[in-house]
Amino acid sequence: MPLRNRLRILAVSGLALFTVSASLPPVSAHTAPAHHPSAGGLSAVIRYTEYGIPHIVAKDYANLGFGNGWAQAADQVCTLADGFVTLRGERSRYFGPDASPDGSLSSAAKNLSSDLYFRGVRDTRTVEKLLKVPAPAGPSRTTKELQRGWAAGYNAWLAQNRITDPACRGARWVRPVTALDVAERAFALSVLGGQGRGIDGITAAQPPAATPAPASPSPDDAADAAARLLSTQNADMGSNAVAFRGSTTANGRGLLLGNPHYPWQGGRRFWQSQQTIPGELNVAGGSLLGSATMSIGHNAYVAWSHTVATGVTLNLHQLTLDPADPTVYLVDGAPQRMTRRTVTVAVEDGREVTRTQWWTRYGPVVTSLGAGLPLPWTRTAAYALGDPNAVNLRSGDTALGFSKARSTAGIKEALSRTQGLPWVNTIAADSSGHTLFSQSQVLPRITDELAERCSTPLGRATYPTSGLAVLDGSRSDCAPGSDPDAVQPGIFGPGRMPTVENAPYVENSNDSAWLANADAPVSGYERVFGTVGTPRSLRTRGAVEDVSAMAAEGRLTVADLQSQQFANRAPAGDLAAAGLARACAALPGGTTSGSTGAPVDVSAACPVLRDWDRTVDTGSRGALLFDRFWRRAVAVPAAELWKVPFSPADPVGTPNTLNTSAPRVLTALADAVAELRGLGIALDAPLGEHQSVPRGERRIPVGGGTESLGIWNKTEGVWDAAAGGYTDVSTGSSYIQAVGWDGGPCPVARTLLTYGQSSNPASPHSSDQTELYSGERWVTSRFCEKDIARSPALKVVRVREHR
Repeated sequence: MPLRNRLRILAVSGLALFTVSASLPPVSAHTAPAHHPSAGGLSAVIRYTEYGIPHIVAKDYANLGFGNGWAQAADQVCTLADGFVTLRGERSRYFGPDASPDGSLSSAAKNLSSDLYFRGVRDTRTVEKLLKVPAPAGPSRTTKELQRGWAAGYNAWLAQNRITDPACRGARWVRPVTALDVAERAFALSVLGGQGRGIDGITAAQPPAATPAPASPSPDDAADAAARLLSTQNADMGSNAVAFRGSTTANGRGLLLGNPHYPWQGGRRFWQSQQTIPGELNVAGGSLLGSATMSIGHNAYVAWSHTVATGVTLNLHQLTLDPADPTVYLVDGAPQRMTRRTVTVAVEDGREVTRTQWWTRYGPVVTSLGAGLPLPWTRTAAYALGDPNAVNLRSGDTALGFSKARSTAGIKEALSRTQGLPWVNTIAADSSGHTLFSQSQVLPRITDELAERCSTPLGRATYPTSGLAVLDGSRSDCAPGSDPDAVQPGIFGPGRMPTVENAPYVENSNDSAWLANADAPVSGYERVFGTVGTPRSLRTRGAVEDVSAMAAEGRLTVADLQSQQFANRAPAGDLAAAGLARACAALPGGTTSGSTGAPVDVSAACPVLRDWDRTVDTGSRGALLFDRFWRRAVAVPAAELWKVPFSPADPVGTPNTLNTSAPRVLTALADAVAELRGLGIALDAPLGEHQSVPRGERRIPVGGGTESLGIWNKTEGVWDAAAGGYTDVSTGSSYIQAVGWDGGPCPVARTLLTYGQSSNPASPHSSDQTELYSGERWVTSRFCEKDIARSPALKVVRVREHR
């Protein structure tokens, strides 16, 4: 029997194992002789295949968590350690109070406010209390065992390996962690759209002084600010996903394409693996760093992905204060004293900073939601932030339910049973040909009736435009209600979630559930979930055009999903480029005015725009010119930009027809031409020459485009004029999977982790999949044991605690 097959059998049976190679990637180099007993400690077997993808095998959940924590540390120790500094409230001590966190665990603008919040969470034992809540309202024992094992695996890697990543080599802040640290990371992700969005306003909130408080924003200004703040189109996370029913596929089985758009740096990166407990669990996919479960993935029967949802996970309660004491508020006429929390954090020069936070029955007092939405605390009024995800530690159990599901019905059951997802939709397909879309989020149970009855003047402006409710906190009957089928009080139950089952296709690109299937629009949900009958983003419009055409054509395969991912069609170009080229060619003398008033000769741009193929591939000529034009053009109000306005009767086709007679449209073209000429960039330069990412001494060109262009394969480049273009990617396509079934025991899956497994520049896995992404190539998933055993890159290692 070949050696690899013998190793496979030994690994699955859990018998004595030995390491076949000591030459693992630099950041994960460790081998352990199998004949040494583990002395009762945790252990796991990790089989590495191409691109450093680990296939982790363990006998139970604690040991599986151990292997997961070990392997994540091997690839991402510095990024993970940085996150644990955040959760311990120690960023100011090590990095300075005025520096900025990476934004992966909250929206705090500075380390000091981040520390004050997370130290407060720890001081009040918030997560410890949530861990004691019995399931299903609290996390299951299985989830806690995974977290315990994950912490042990991370610590074992630290104890047994030398850090080579320069980002944290020799750093004092890289320390062992506890299972509580792992759970606190899950808590931080849960409140990301709620308390995590208001951290600066929570930690800055102080009772008003004798001097007048700053003026409150007008309702109209607040409504605009809330709409900008809560728009999924402005977020650093997004996604596309589509599931096709068996009636549209070549073999009657389902298909799923998942394309999450997440940050390329920092703690919200995905990390790829396979997790196996023989006879109990077998799942592959991508996990958010620090997670012990699979965030997006597939097993032998079902595949799922997520998209950031439009549901508003927070609300405000406007408090009526006691005129004699601004830390006392009235509820049904009775005084309620705020809870005072005093938090102390260390800063880098050895000083300590102490601040007070103020909490109410509704949540913390908050004095702003971002710089654009001040919420002043005056002598008569203050605002408290409600966030039902602040008592939700169930996301791990939802992920486990997905991982063990055998159909889309199983996915739906896990969503209903656990209600653990804070801010995403779920799209799924299975091997029997079923599809599912569900906006199953933990949302405050704010009905339109409640908002109508209880909104303050501010809320009457913000709720219709953004879904942000501002309720009258002086009335107990204005608190969010409860559904009898809800897992926790104050949230919508599973029966209220916008859901589409077994449609020919279901698709989402971060708009509301309305057009999950454009042939059968979804309506009837409350405003807090999202809108109905409103303009869709260009990415949604382009995606619906594409996937509905694919479904209508039928006979779909995994290869068709792969083609869709890298079609790189620019819907904005289809709508506007031809009209712009004609208007450009008609200009007298080929000249128009730029924003400075100076004339600009744009004649050379006309044929470039005309001949551009309307894609954003690395070789596309004209894509960069249109991109720089379009980023300026979208600042023009829609009523001025388009000749044909939006119509709810044709939400995919409208608005359309670029209004080239609008002065600011041609001004945008002049400015784009002047910009590129000033940088010495040819107007028809291939996109990849000026859109790339650094990897060591090399630059790797990447395709894709910005949100406003409507590209499925989203790439948010970092523009650096001095360096000649987009020199890095801030966010965009991340863990991509195209999954189907052919009737055999193994799913047909192609995957791609665009930025690679490791952030350590010394690792070959910091760039290998980025090279694939640049060339629009994929990784063939090795899910079944026979495929793992056949990997030419196979390296097997047993990892364990040393006690």
